[in-house]
Parts: sequence; structure tokens; C-alpha cells
Amino acid sequence: MDSIDEALDEIPLPPYISAEDVTFALRAISVHAAEQWPDGPRCRNDRAPHPCRLHRWGSRILTMRGLTDQQITTMLAEQEAARP
Repeated sequence: MDSIDEALDEIPLPPYISAEDVTFALRAISVHAAEQWPDGPRCRNDRAPHPCRLHRWGSRILTMRGLTDQQITTMLAEQEAARP
């Protein structure tokens, strides 16, 4: 088995998306970003084929919240700038 992603189902979404869920989703996308490997893009955190489960979950949360790609990119940059 190539990765744990193949053995597990998708992470369930909450019944409604809170501001806290958006924060967690942004963090998931940031931590589980793509990294180029000889066999293709893999998750920087768990080396699963990209996008991994947590990256997909974060993307689904933000999409359900109605955020555009530009808004997500801006929020990720702001989150990165706020880290110590």
C-alpha cells in the first residue's frame, strides 16, 4: 500500500463551517502543501500523494465557506506572516 490515504476514507465535514474550522482548514492546507518528488507531487508532511486527505479536507472546508482561490491565497499569506 502506497500510503495511509488509500486505506482511509475522506475526513468527514462538519454540519456547518465555523470560523474555527476555517482556521484549521488553512493550517491543514499550509502544513500539507505539495512538494515535488521524482515520482510526482507528494505531501510535505506525510509524503502521501498530493493532495493528501488533510489537504483535501481543508480545501473542501474553504470551498464550502464560499472562499475563492484568491481569498484562500491571501489568507494563507496572512497566516504565514503572523507566525513567529
